[in-house]
Amino acid sequence: MKPEPTEISVELSGGKNLKFETGKLAKQAHGSGVVRIGDNVVLATAVANPDPREGIDFFPLTVDYREYTYAGGRIPGGFIKREGRMSEKETLTSRMIDRPNRPLFPEGFRNETQLIAFVLSADSENDPDVCAMNAASAALAVSDIPYLGPVGAVRVGLINGSFVINPTYAEMKESLLNIVVVGTSDGIVMIESGAKEVKEETVVDAIDFAHTEIKKICAVINELRAKVGKPKRAVTAPEFDDSYYKDLEKKIPSTVAKATRCSAKVDFWLEIQRMAQSSSARQQAP
Repeated sequence: MKPEPTEISVELSGGKNLKFETGKLAKQAHGSGVVRIGDNVVLATAVANPDPREGIDFFPLTVDYREYTYAGGRIPGGFIKREGRMSEKETLTSRMIDRPNRPLFPEGFRNETQLIAFVLSADSENDPDVCAMNAASAALAVSDIPYLGPVGAVRVGLINGSFVINPTYAEMKESLLNIVVVGTSDGIVMIESGAKEVKEETVVDAIDFAHTEIKKICAVINELRAKVGKPKRAVTAPEFDDSYYKDLEKKIPSTVAKATRCSAKVDFWLEIQRMAQSSSARQQAP
């Protein structure tokens, strides 16, 4: 069953709108999302194999983000120059999509999954990377792929003493802060930042300000999922053999076992440091 074409917009601080769409493009994908800001249009698709590869013991997630020259209205040059290699910006954006989403797949899900985002149209004012992060989250949310999201992403700038959500390229030249924040409705998942000389309190306030906007984005993606989302696949959590760990515990020194069992009240590294100092003292003793 293919999702019906659906559009939902969210107004962020400063009057900037993010427009979410699904069901129009990439209908054969398990989930797709289109996000628009200004004249930027980014499509993200999510696809996962029905079954995991036999014997696999890790989650094979592939994330690719591409900016093709046609998106900016430029006539493409040679193949290598045009599409052959990912740019540094594309690689960084792919990682920024991967990092906050990878932990949100349930434990035990081992099906090969591909998350592809690419710019369909680009303007000269807005950076499409934030659109790609939100589009990827929307694609996963409406798909049948098990996913514990959604996440929302915003960029925060600091211009003339005020925070600006998703500043334009021109605004970023005047900004003292360039911070990308990704999170769920409950908390922050990832922060990528750069800044000039600003106070730590200012950065903390920027993160808090960003989370307020992220909650709006997550609410819209959840609304999109409620309207056209597919039922999620069932995932069976792996069973661990406690006897293996008990046998392993018997074979390692008691001091190491004690260190690895340190409670939240005892810092692990302090315990390691204490053990190292104790060992050094014994070696220096006559």
